[in-house]
Amino acid sequence: MNESLKGTVLLVDDDPAVAKVLGALLTQAGLTTHAARDGQEALALLASKPVDVVVSDVRMPGMDGLQVLAEVSRGWPDVPVILLTAHGTVPLAVEAMKAGAADFVLKPFDREEILFTVRKALLRAQGEEARQQVRPTGGFIGRSRAMADVQAVLAKAAAGTATVLLRGESGTGKELAAKAVHDASPRRDGPFVKLHCAALPDTLLESELFGYEKGAFTGAATRKPGRVELAHGGTLFLDEVGDISPAVQVKLLRVIQERELERLGGTQTVKVDVRFVAATHQPLEERVKEGRFREDLFYRLNVVPVWIPALRERPDDIEPLALHFLEVHAKTNGRPPFTLMPDGLAALRAQPWPGNVRQLQNFLERLVVLSDTQVIGGREVLQELARQPGLSPAPFAATPSVSALETPTVPVTDSARTLESQRKEMERQAMADALKRAGDNRTLAARLLGISRRTLYNKLEEYELL
Repeated sequence: MNESLKGTVLLVDDDPAVAKVLGALLTQAGLTTHAARDGQEALALLASKPVDVVVSDVRMPGMDGLQVLAEVSRGWPDVPVILLTAHGTVPLAVEAMKAGAADFVLKPFDREEILFTVRKALLRAQGEEARQQVRPTGGFIGRSRAMADVQAVLAKAAAGTATVLLRGESGTGKELAAKAVHDASPRRDGPFVKLHCAALPDTLLESELFGYEKGAFTGAATRKPGRVELAHGGTLFLDEVGDISPAVQVKLLRVIQERELERLGGTQTVKVDVRFVAATHQPLEERVKEGRFREDLFYRLNVVPVWIPALRERPDDIEPLALHFLEVHAKTNGRPPFTLMPDGLAALRAQPWPGNVRQLQNFLERLVVLSDTQVIGGREVLQELARQPGLSPAPFAATPSVSALETPTVPVTDSARTLESQRKEMERQAMADALKRAGDNRTLAARLLGISRRTLYNKLEEYELL
């Protein structure tokens, strides 16, 4: 592999000699490297420096490699982790893959193999960064009838072994749906292995799916099982399956039909017991007509089709999703809790969100990071939307928010008195909520509301909350 790589790799190994050799190797390939001697030092570096890939030893005193993997998955879910081990076995690989590892390499490692593996991880990281798949905890978040219907179908599909094809636009939560099928299935104790097909070129995708034998190509220093083999006894999730090439489609069809495969460069047939769940935003029926997707593979995948509705088709889900993301990102970024005002919610509901839940999540994270107030009203939403190139904020029926508390009160006519009373009731409720969340600490309550303490005291007196 002579091409120059771009990215930053964090090396975690308690053996300084290994870290030095590996660091020099990756630096020569064009990568930036940081080194940590244990898990705690690695987490501190992740918190302070941008990192694209983590390469960690498995056997380390204190926090071992699997614990490092768990912490990285929890705090930096888009950063892939490669594990190094001198005790590499397929059972260990299955455990690592089930825990979310991007790959594993055996010690002593071969130069071409480690560069090959890091390159794959970088490609996957770029795909993950572009997608930033939503991972809310505790399953689906929402209260719409459309999502209730989806969950009912997924629950029925989970009980069987039939292949599930998740359809829908990008950003709707298809990976979350795939995980829900696995977690509710009899295979829940087996591995859940995922592969984003569009993130890898054909040559890498084929080796990732089916594995390879030693010497199958430059960099193949040892035998490596593929994702299909690693998912034995569990579920394999193939994201963006509509983007795979015709050559890979033929081999995938055989695996689904026969439940057997041959590794690249090998002749031995390997039997596998795998449940397939695939996802795509592509119109596969059209691709079949165009001859770009095999009709027989389409029917093999489309046994249980499940359509995940776009966010604009389920506006009732915007409020619970927004509240969830505000809470998660406030904690992640060390910010106090945020309050979503009615006019802020109205502004969010009015937007089309072409990027669906993923776009809503990213937008709310920006609001959390950039906002000078802990109260999100219509003004804050529209201001942030206006900062985004190419976006035209949709109009909405606005309701005054607490962010306007310091605006002088103007005389109210009889025709506007109903609106004024609603505004005051909303302000009073916001005051009471902020005091409750702040434990009656008025300084903290003022900070939560994004107003001065003087304004807070004036309003508390006005609303008889002193």
